[in-house]
Amino acid sequence: MLVSAFIFGLLGSFHCVGMCGPIAFMLPVDRTNSTRKIIQISIYHLGRLLAYSSIGLVFGLVGKSLYIFGFQQQLSIIIGVLMIVVVLLPYKTISKFNLSKPLFKIISKLKSSLGAALKKKTTDTFFTIGFLNGFLPCGLVYMAVFGSIASGNALQGSLYMFLFGVGTIPLMTTAIYLGKFLNATIKQRIQRAIPVFVVIIGVLFILRGLGLGIPYISPTPVIDVVNSTIDCH
Repeated sequence: MLVSAFIFGLLGSFHCVGMCGPIAFMLPVDRTNSTRKIIQISIYHLGRLLAYSSIGLVFGLVGKSLYIFGFQQQLSIIIGVLMIVVVLLPYKTISKFNLSKPLFKIISKLKSSLGAALKKKTTDTFFTIGFLNGFLPCGLVYMAVFGSIASGNALQGSLYMFLFGVGTIPLMTTAIYLGKFLNATIKQRIQRAIPVFVVIIGVLFILRGLGLGIPYISPTPVIDVVNSTIDCH
């Protein structure tokens, strides 16, 4: 499932360029010094990766607590269903349940801090911009969070979000260098592909939860294996 996190980030980065592209375009990088520019962009991505990893760590702990109570299989199925439902439901229906509204004040302060950081050009500024950028509301990040919860482990959850972030690096870096380099047709095709991939990931989570004994895709739950071994004695 960790591989899916990277692919999810890679495909989702086309959406990220549209949502976070303005931030990438406005990064106060030194365009007169290539080496310094690369370092500044790397620090920006490091900040984003730390933010994503922190989010994954927190939600991985949530998944772990559910795993302790024996709900990991059910959780995997529920998350897979949620992923598919979110994709299939009309946008207007989803917007009625906007999760960002309760956090509106926090998000406003986050954006204000981000705006202030964009005006500076010190080395630590790029890390701050990237870190704050990672906490901005994003539908694809929410989907990745589902994956970190389903991991059932704090470390795995953090790694899942980290790999998601790594997947976004190539295109986000290209956006910083080239600006608005994708034409509308290509963007539309990729945007259509993202929901399909989310559905595929959702199905994989459901299969994983069902524990059908399919290697790597739907392995048999460890608890069942232990119980069957005990019964044999």
